[in-house]
Amino acid sequence: MHRSRIVAWLRVILPLAALALLSVLFLLGGKPDPDAVMIPYADVDPRDLAERQAVTSPRYAGVTDDGAQVSITGVEAMPGRSAGAGTADSVRMVMRARDGSAADISAGHAELEGDLLRLSDGARMTTADGWVVTAPEFRALRNLGTVNADDEVNARAPFGDLTAGAMEMRPSGDGSGHHVLDLSDGVRLIYRP
Repeated sequence: MHRSRIVAWLRVILPLAALALLSVLFLLGGKPDPDAVMIPYADVDPRDLAERQAVTSPRYAGVTDDGAQVSITGVEAMPGRSAGAGTADSVRMVMRARDGSAADISAGHAELEGDLLRLSDGARMTTADGWVVTAPEFRALRNLGTVNADDEVNARAPFGDLTAGAMEMRPSGDGSGHHVLDLSDGVRLIYRP
């Protein structure tokens, strides 16, 4: 009998307590800020988006003639004036040779003309064996698996810092799937043991 009285009182008190809590929440809540309602990432002109042709988050994957895997990603890509041409922003290209060695190239801008990819605006290449190479522009041939630069190249290797006038990363040519990083044209080394 005593237990049924407690249950009866709880049936009345609990719903009233819930109503009291909800009222307090509504009374203490502030007015909504109309500026906070805007979507934070909608910082583009919709008219501009509708008029231009672009692809967001483009991805490309392929295999070079010597069997290296190539993948290219970006933030946005736009077609060029001719077939097989275009540009892309915030590009990352990864080449993985058959022997497992890899090169990761990132750049702020890329231009594609057929199989030639020009990477510029902060172009940087990192290899799996610890080399970091920067240049004003890298040129990559997707079908051959080569990357080269003709302007001043700066490299940080596990054994020191190098500068050179040109650089080429290419398949070794012996069928092993290895790649060779060749610095040329006035190479200077600061050795750091």
